[in-house]
Amino acid sequence: MPTSVVTGGAGFLGSHLCEALLERGHRVICLDNLVVSTLENIDHLRDDAFVFVNHDVIEPIVIDEPVDVVFHLAALASPVDYLRMPLHSLKTGSYGTHHALGLAKWKRARFVLASTSEVYGDPEVHPQPETYWGNVNPIGPRGVYDEAKRYAEALTMAYHRQQGVDTAIARIFNTYGPRMRAHDGRAIPTFLRQALEGKPVTVFGDGSQTRSFCYVDDLVRGIVLLAESGEHLPVNLGNPDEKTLLELARLIIRLAGSSSEIVFEALPVDDPQVRRPDITRARQLLGWEPEVALEDGLRRTLASLGHEAAVGA
Repeated sequence: MPTSVVTGGAGFLGSHLCEALLERGHRVICLDNLVVSTLENIDHLRDDAFVFVNHDVIEPIVIDEPVDVVFHLAALASPVDYLRMPLHSLKTGSYGTHHALGLAKWKRARFVLASTSEVYGDPEVHPQPETYWGNVNPIGPRGVYDEAKRYAEALTMAYHRQQGVDTAIARIFNTYGPRMRAHDGRAIPTFLRQALEGKPVTVFGDGSQTRSFCYVDDLVRGIVLLAESGEHLPVNLGNPDEKTLLELARLIIRLAGSSSEIVFEALPVDDPQVRRPDITRARQLLGWEPEVALEDGLRRTLASLGHEAAVGA
């Protein structure tokens, strides 16, 4: 039975990854400090092969058993979190990644870094291929997350090149699905919460900025395939089906059967205008591409909230 360590395993994405690994016959050691996550996400994982450890990855990680894969997902990925705890965001990207890589080196394990499309910043190249180096503002409010991930990528490649660690880098684009926090500040959970409560749905700017939304099951499948591959360079994982935020807001209001109106607010500083992955490498290297369409994924997400999508929507 292979053993996988998942840092940030009680978070939205981490909990789904833990679930998928258990289904594949892995023993899973879930590390999380529960600062921006909750035990409710993993309460259903009552399996002898699942272990939860309350631990902050900015401290050294010690595991007293063999480990085959280290999935490093720990991060303050939500804007409300990294703006509230900017130093902790930077420490998680630096100390946390160093400690997770150190564990992988010690155990001779495969290491998978959950990086982000935010390494591209407000891109000048569209869609974004892995060869694009990005357009990031290092001193802007988003820099504490963007640069933490860029540093984590550099550290990962340094461990691979100098220390021989078997590493991989997943550049994850916008992902959604069950267990997202309603108040995490990102578009889909915010729009869903507002629509279901019948409150105005707030769209930043004029809503013309674009995002590409990938359902969590598709994303996790891609991460697992990347872990099982021999690839070391970054691989984009996301849905190339691009939508404007205004289109997304209207779709969610329709699916929720809501009477909410759309209101427009000032655009946040350094908010990217476009975001769409070039997934050519994922298709070629992993045989991976998303399978769940946005409307279907939103229906599943609504169902997880106890709300069926409106009939005929």
